[in-house]
Amino acid sequence: MGKSHQDLQKGLLPRHVQFIALAGMIGTGIFKGSSDTLNFAGPSVALAYLAGGLLLLIVMTALAEMAIAYPNLNVQHLVHKAFGNRVSFIIGWLYWVNWVIVTIVEILAAGSFLKYWFPAQPLWLLAFFCAVLIIAMNLFQVKYYGEIEFWFAGIKIITLIAFIALGIAILFDVIPSSAGSFSNYTAHGGFFPNGISGMMSALLIVMFSYGGAELIGVAVTETKDSHKVLPKIIKNTVWRVIIFYVIPILLICGIMPWNKVSGEDSPFVQVFDITGLPGAAHIMNFVLLTAVLSAANSGIYATSRTLYSMAQSGEAPKRLLKISRQGIPLNGIMITAACIVVGLFLAYMAPEQIISYLMTIPGFSVLVIWTSICLAQLKLRPQYKQKPFFQVKGFPFTTILAIASLTIIFISFVFRKDNLIGTAVCLAILLLLTLLSFARRVQK
Repeated sequence: MGKSHQDLQKGLLPRHVQFIALAGMIGTGIFKGSSDTLNFAGPSVALAYLAGGLLLLIVMTALAEMAIAYPNLNVQHLVHKAFGNRVSFIIGWLYWVNWVIVTIVEILAAGSFLKYWFPAQPLWLLAFFCAVLIIAMNLFQVKYYGEIEFWFAGIKIITLIAFIALGIAILFDVIPSSAGSFSNYTAHGGFFPNGISGMMSALLIVMFSYGGAELIGVAVTETKDSHKVLPKIIKNTVWRVIIFYVIPILLICGIMPWNKVSGEDSPFVQVFDITGLPGAAHIMNFVLLTAVLSAANSGIYATSRTLYSMAQSGEAPKRLLKISRQGIPLNGIMITAACIVVGLFLAYMAPEQIISYLMTIPGFSVLVIWTSICLAQLKLRPQYKQKPFFQVKGFPFTTILAIASLTIIFISFVFRKDNLIGTAVCLAILLLLTLLSFARRVQK
């Protein structure tokens, strides 16, 4: 029998936490979603990724500051400390819904990539095998989970570095190719082909792509010497993500006209096709498979730890505090696994459009959660017993700027016609959680 009242193991090393956050951010957002952002904004999308990166830096620095001021508290704990039980209940469950949906979609995507090699097999069956694999990985001790995620994320990062090297070689004619021209940055409508509004539309997707960075704040309670390593992890994660997004996007725009980017295939696959390298499609398909499996792996980690921390605060059933012999929140993982099975069944039964509608929910919740992190920092800063050695510079103006920017993006998201159904679902979920927060018996 597992112990019901035991702390999570501190088995994650700094490199594990850094790569867990990278795994959450570098996934389908860059490998697949970049085709959407390019179609919205053309080459100017690089500025959208930079702007998103600056917002990411503010949010993550605010998170690190609070984590140092209040050791061993994760995101959900910090929101609880700042705003109490009711707001923490809403944010915690919203975050859980967010990652459950992301995990389901990533597992379905993994099944679709396997279908490239096994075209005769149904999607649901291939996705089911992926789900079993990912759930099994999360049943090991957290240090093994961290190690697996480290290598998963490593494959993605090595691929992006190789892509950058290859792209530079093509653009500067080191590798002879008919593709690649600096004129692509100014031709086909210029650097801002769809104006500032096009860049703002792309910014919505960019923010969703960067969602997952807050996993650092979820993993902090299982990290050794977190107060010492967190600032370094934050700094390294932010600049690496900006580089891994901005430089590849700029290279894609130089190698091929932005308006030739297909929405069907990943822009990365298209660039590899241009090079004519043998087996390039198979290599890229393998990388895409590991990318989505990695993101799903991070999703199960995020959902199970969120349920555990909510149980600690009395916002979820106490039975979710049960820790297995391996030091993991077993019941939380099992609940997430059950949701994945339901999600796979619904995806099998429902049209493909349902999944695309559901994918707007993670973006919606990322904006709400990031805003809540900034608001929590505004509220808690005056209450610190001792000033943290790592702080948001320019406080409170920097934090207020981030809150205002996130609010503008949120409003833009809600009022876009394309997001009408997704917005209705998101607001319904938020309303339901708010009603439940009032209806439930508050546990002190």
